[in-house]
Amino acid sequence: MAATRPYRSTLRQEHAEQTRRRILAAAAAVFSSRGYASASLADIATSAGVSVESVKVHGPKRALLLAAFELTFGGESSLAERPEVAAIAALDDADRMLAELIPFIAAANARTAGLWSTFTAAARDDDTVAAVLAELLERRHADYGLMVGLLAERGIAEVAALDDTGRRELADALSFVMSPEGYQQLVGESGWSFEHYTRWLSGTVRLLVTAERAASTG
Repeated sequence: MAATRPYRSTLRQEHAEQTRRRILAAAAAVFSSRGYASASLADIATSAGVSVESVKVHGPKRALLLAAFELTFGGESSLAERPEVAAIAALDDADRMLAELIPFIAAANARTAGLWSTFTAAARDDDTVAAVLAELLERRHADYGLMVGLLAERGIAEVAALDDTGRRELADALSFVMSPEGYQQLVGESGWSFEHYTRWLSGTVRLLVTAERAASTG
């Protein structure tokens, strides 16, 4: 009988992890639809199909928000470090790289915009959430700076001609138009379809990176 204990222990661990992920997925959905202040542990428990006590095991609302955010956004690593994005970044052709990256970002924004809005709202009243948000925004800016560098290396002359200030400004602009906030405004508030949004995003990004501009002088 002793030989079966590790197997049973593994099953219990797997079940506990499945329950945890279900609770966090439910928390993400509830926070996205109701907002941080209005969401309750009871709402999350009902959505996950578990008891409130099971939800409490995973912490108070702040801990649930942080964990749900990490799960939804694929962890706290840089976007450029994710395997699917690294594969896109490795493409030699700039046009193909954009053709694959833009739909990926659009789909990610569709999946995460509601929770991102809740997260940024919670950051205004919670220093811990605010610190995590500051780190995420710093990484996001670094990711778009890397993207600008890759576009220059892939032969987009207008990007390659920019000085450091110009490249930073381009990274800022790309971060702005490709942000979850932009998706929320255009799709969530203005009623655009996902297809319309994706076409607009593709055209806007390509316009930004190929626009004729003088190298920035600061």
